Amino acid sequence: MNDSILKARRGRSTWTLLALALLVPIVMHGGAARADEPKPDPAGIATGDRTSIYDAGGNPFVAAEPTEPKADDYADKKKAFDEYTAAADKEPLAVKLADSVGHIRVATNFAWTLNTGYLVLFMQAGFALLTCGLVRKKNAGHLMMLNFAAYVFAFLAYYAIGFAFQFGAVAVNAAPLNLGGTPTLNHFAIGDGAWGFLGGNGFFLSGAGYDAGVNTLMMFEVVFMETAGYIIVGAICERITFGAFLLCELFLGGILYPIFGCWVWGGGWMSQWGSTFGLGHGYCDFAGSTVVHAVGGFCAMALAIVLGPRTGKYDAHGKPRPFPAHNIPFVVTGTFILLFGWMGFNPGSTLGATDLRISVIAVNTNLAACAGAASALLTWYLMFGKPDVSMACNGMLAGLVAITAPCAFVGPNSAVVIGLIAGVIVCLGVLLNERILKIDDPCGAISVHGYCGWFGAVALGIFADGTYGAGWNGVGATTYLGTAGQGVTGLLYGDSSQFICQLIGATTCFAWAFGVTFVVFKIVNAVYRMRVSEEAELEGLDVPEFGMPAYPEDAIAAHM
Repeated sequence: MNDSILKARRGRSTWTLLALALLVPIVMHGGAARADEPKPDPAGIATGDRTSIYDAGGNPFVAAEPTEPKADDYADKKKAFDEYTAAADKEPLAVKLADSVGHIRVATNFAWTLNTGYLVLFMQAGFALLTCGLVRKKNAGHLMMLNFAAYVFAFLAYYAIGFAFQFGAVAVNAAPLNLGGTPTLNHFAIGDGAWGFLGGNGFFLSGAGYDAGVNTLMMFEVVFMETAGYIIVGAICERITFGAFLLCELFLGGILYPIFGCWVWGGGWMSQWGSTFGLGHGYCDFAGSTVVHAVGGFCAMALAIVLGPRTGKYDAHGKPRPFPAHNIPFVVTGTFILLFGWMGFNPGSTLGATDLRISVIAVNTNLAACAGAASALLTWYLMFGKPDVSMACNGMLAGLVAITAPCAFVGPNSAVVIGLIAGVIVCLGVLLNERILKIDDPCGAISVHGYCGWFGAVALGIFADGTYGAGWNGVGATTYLGTAGQGVTGLLYGDSSQFICQLIGATTCFAWAFGVTFVVFKIVNAVYRMRVSEEAELEGLDVPEFGMPAYPEDAIAAHM
């Protein structure tokens, strides 16, 4: 056995042992049951009761007993509690009926959340067709295999550690009340209170994770993580080895995505900036312009730089050569499948059909998509004299990505403006990467998801109109900016601090996703070559990597 093989095997063994050494203590700590913890409800029998009932304004049916006698509102809360207790004692049958209503409310939201999650899962088919259609025919099978494997391996990484890292402490600051609150997810592995950095409960969906509400949340959130996993396919395809790609997916699903997700959606420190620094309602990203799309896009950017451009992409003078898409029908079909899946992505992020803002979110999502497509199509036409269908499709995706963060907080007119701007950004971003930065991104994923994801989060800080999100991230539950019921508010509606918060938060996302990925995989690439051989790349990766061409009739015809 030669030295290079032995060295490679020793390197892989070292990485494996290191991973296990880090993982085992965390899993044992996160999975251990503690006496003071709420008990999980795997059968879903106890989840949802009178405490799960809220009116349209978010006011609870049950008046909680106040515990702070020195609080200014103690007398009012004590009176409300006493009146509720007296009424409950007088009408015990009404209390039992309330328990049933609360259970049905949570069950309805379970069904909504799971079904919208299934729509997001179907986006995998859209990404597969889109990315496959945009690359050269000789790599079509390679693209399909990457998309398939992304789902499988990133899912396993998220199940093992990613979900716990992201949502292991969500009950502390951001309990999903529409799903019963998931009270067992109540422990930060790193940090505490408003300064949580890493969740610590729910590893391998065991212990605290073996709960009906937790599993509903996990099924919805894992397909969001998978979306970030598909994004990187479009930027690193046609030259990455299959083994290196799997390592990228495990890294994204287990570490990169869930840690930033904890900071924003898991009750972590960025979501608490409203309380800790007085910055609006803290960092807000309703459905993932940054948490999903910018993380995936900027991770893809770092990987594309580490891998370098495809062979022959640039001539001796550095001028880019076009590599035309091999199947435009795939591209268009994939785009419309993604639009369909986005109807789960954005409205589903309410985690409840009982939140009637879902109608506004659905309309905003479609308007931004159409505005983005129109804007990109016209921008390309004005710049190059002809409309480009693939760029129009990317424009639709750009509008969808940009509206994903602000979709619940803005009105329809703002959604159109956001989509129009995103359509221009995606065109300029593609040209910037290809012609100036010399980053080879075969499908435009960095521009669509990275640049437009960053813009979407900032757009929330500009266009949020205050009609939704009262009490978001624990800020302004009764009044905000002097107005009762005022929700998340942007620059144009009087809250400059939210704009500052969004600008800092979106840029933090870039620094995290790009910086960590670049450092990690620069080291990996120095130890284990991530790129295929030049011979395999020129031949096409279908046969060298997987032993099976996507279009075998071409090979048969060539030998006849």
